[in-house]
Amino acid sequence: MYAEHLGIHLSDYGGASFLWSDEVPPTTGMTTWATFPADTKYFGPGTADGPQAAMVNYRVDDLDGLLSQLTAAGVAIDPKREDASYGRFAWITDPEGNRLELWQPLVEASGGVSA
Repeated sequence: MYAEHLGIHLSDYGGASFLWSDEVPPTTGMTTWATFPADTKYFGPGTADGPQAAMVNYRVDDLDGLLSQLTAAGVAIDPKREDASYGRFAWITDPEGNRLELWQPLVEASGGVSA
């Protein structure tokens, strides 16, 4: 459906990446879109109103620095961290109980972002 009607071609992981045409240097930024099964645990436990249906992923420059600031501000932070070949991840919960993902892309030695 997504490819046929919306032009979104899914990758092997079940999502799509849209490169930013105005990023400097070119192709170093992207927006990732993915679907998840209705019973996914990736979004966390949800709220009293029911399971969380979507999650926003925020791209950050300094994950450790931001987590320190959020800790000092009393924000609920998941102790889990994930390091992948394309960046580092952490998760927080907003005051309404929604899980948010924080992503710090890896920077290549040439100064570009590995995507």
